[in-house]
Amino acid sequence: MKRFVETSPEVVFILPVFKKEIEIGTVVLSAKRYVDRILVVNKDSSDQCADVAKLAGAEVIQVSVNSNKNSSLKKGIEATKYVDILVTMDMDACREPKLIPKMVEPIKEGNYDLVVGTCMDKRRRNSETALFVNNKTKADKPVGFLAFSNDCIKGLDLSDVSLYSINSIMSFCERKKIRALHIDLQEEHEKVLFRDYKIGVVVPAYNEELLIQETIDGIPSYVDKIYVINDGSTDNTEKIINQLTESRITLIHHVVNKGVGASIIDGYKSALADEMDLIAVMAGDNQMDPSQLPRLLVPIIEGKADYTKGNRLISKEMRTGMSTWRSFGNGILTLITKIASGYWHITDPQNGYTVISREALEALDLDSIYTYYGYCNDLLIKLNAIGMRTMDVLIPARYGREKSTIKYGTYMRKVAPMLFRGFLWRLKMKYMVLDFHPLVLFYIVSMMLIPTGLLFGLWIVLQKMVFYGSVSENYPLLDAFISLIGIQLLLFAMFFDMQANKIGGRGTSQT
Repeated sequence: MKRFVETSPEVVFILPVFKKEIEIGTVVLSAKRYVDRILVVNKDSSDQCADVAKLAGAEVIQVSVNSNKNSSLKKGIEATKYVDILVTMDMDACREPKLIPKMVEPIKEGNYDLVVGTCMDKRRRNSETALFVNNKTKADKPVGFLAFSNDCIKGLDLSDVSLYSINSIMSFCERKKIRALHIDLQEEHEKVLFRDYKIGVVVPAYNEELLIQETIDGIPSYVDKIYVINDGSTDNTEKIINQLTESRITLIHHVVNKGVGASIIDGYKSALADEMDLIAVMAGDNQMDPSQLPRLLVPIIEGKADYTKGNRLISKEMRTGMSTWRSFGNGILTLITKIASGYWHITDPQNGYTVISREALEALDLDSIYTYYGYCNDLLIKLNAIGMRTMDVLIPARYGREKSTIKYGTYMRKVAPMLFRGFLWRLKMKYMVLDFHPLVLFYIVSMMLIPTGLLFGLWIVLQKMVFYGSVSENYPLLDAFISLIGIQLLLFAMFFDMQANKIGGRGTSQT
């Protein structure tokens, strides 16, 4: 193909859309700074998308609602006639025209005829969950941008290639001898996407001299503040933290070890004082992969959740590096926490990789949060009681040189009573103080009948097998009746609790 050489090439922006009334005006106005002409290809949207696009200064052509991306783009190309550089953006993958110059530059320089830009992956829950469960390879990152030179447009048959797949596009270009360049726009996309939000990261650290520096260095540049809490470390952690020169860091030192929960609470309080919009937690042992942080941030930005957390337990492959004993313990805690918190869709409650919105954090009584390792379970209980939406985000476990300091025997002895107390508190606050639901009566009666049935049954067995006393033949039937009624009421209560959370609008999604 011929090298494109032009001092001031005309750049045309084609935007295939369908029902994008809310976003289209902003996108068109932003794109006008980088292109000479904007053409919106509207798939007969039933909203006011076309009218808004025209008011913003774009030309609009209509195509059938059954048109796919390829046919919509082809219609746009036909309407442009001659053009030096053509750029198209998929608004389902990216809505940031500020990335157009990076797409156009390689063609302006004459080095390439087609440039493909892939953006940050924001998968839907069902597709990603199915991929992990079935141990299948993730699909390509979404193609957010395509830029074509004039020579490329002339010889391009869009029926031969899928514009949804980077692999399909690059294979097509290789076959057709088209000089193509793939640009991964994820980092730029993240920066633009998060530019309107103040993001803070809380980093609790206790005896993390080996990994604290590595953890801090890995935190993305779009993060505005990093709150590092040295929780009474006895190694060189404090010395290393004091030597950090990163301007974003706020240092908090505990003279004595207060617990990871207390460290995170102090970090949260500092973040609220600095008016952070989104506050993440990334432990000082470098277990939390910073490249996964956007996937925790996006659901809150999109208004789908108030609190997001990682989930490592969806499949064996995601738990790689996690011991069998640790995996079993997490499974038991998951079940207990589901009951205690009322978030029946949540799994892996011990996962400390989280993001919370400022609105949710302001609504919490931070001084009442449990300060030991069970803080994350207690936080879920309190979030549910005040009606906040939570969401699991599938993130593989990442284990390396860190060493867990959790002693599971001590852990269970401390956390189990806390969860039971939290469960009772949630029932009181949510279903008696803030509102009323009869399920609380089912829970109370079941918690009376089930222990009674167990003790009564034990007494019957002892009387017959140990003391060889006489027991009425009706007693076993009465015991079975008491136990079955208790179990039935408990199941009813759990079912109604689950339904109340769904109806109440709390998040029930994974992403």
